[in-house]
Amino acid sequence: MNTHIHSHHNQWLIHAPELNVNAQWFTPEYWQQQNKILGQSRGRNITWFVGDESSPMVLRHYYRGGLIGKLVTDKYWFSGLKNTRAYREYQLLIELEKRKLPACRVVAANVVKSGLNYRADLLMKMVDGGQDLVALLTKSPMSEELWQEIGKTLAIFHKNNVYHADLNAHNILMNKDNNAWLIDFDRGEIKQQRGQWCQDNLDRLLRSFNKELNQLPQFYFEQDNWKTLMAAYNAELAIN
Repeated sequence: MNTHIHSHHNQWLIHAPELNVNAQWFTPEYWQQQNKILGQSRGRNITWFVGDESSPMVLRHYYRGGLIGKLVTDKYWFSGLKNTRAYREYQLLIELEKRKLPACRVVAANVVKSGLNYRADLLMKMVDGGQDLVALLTKSPMSEELWQEIGKTLAIFHKNNVYHADLNAHNILMNKDNNAWLIDFDRGEIKQQRGQWCQDNLDRLLRSFNKELNQLPQFYFEQDNWKTLMAAYNAELAIN
């Protein structure tokens, strides 16, 4: 799958050659004018759902996390287009699609350089009927089959040496067919081989479940659910 890069005055649009991408696509105002804002998700920052009901997309702006995020919000040091977070995530998502892994299908990326810094955005196809695990588990317990599905899916990503830098309960979705999908591959990568990073991924996810359990008034997660997930994970890893 080829990548087309259109550059103009310190702005780069990255997309498939057959797409005619407009720089305005990366502004919520453009979609508002078209009356094509489908909704929004408020986590640490706003993610926009845009486009037509028949082909909804997710527009995500790159924001910094942690203490530095309070100071510079969304600016990153520019050291070449191919080192930007948007370009790297775009290329990773293309590779995951080639491998037929259940990750968001990327549409286009946008990088705008200003002085020594850059800002960036990513446009992706929405997962059909996708709901994140936190949203689901605040409503009701999940079946053992769904926990097994999540464990199996994580193992498939790890068998493909895919490292997810921020594996948490918000970044795992169940689609309309109850298949697990992973989203938000910012700073993710394909590793040379499996190693300690796999366990680090799982540890991070377990911490995320326990954090939500401690913070939310109602969150249906028990340690037995984790055992079910891990049993399915290990069973899938054992299959060549």
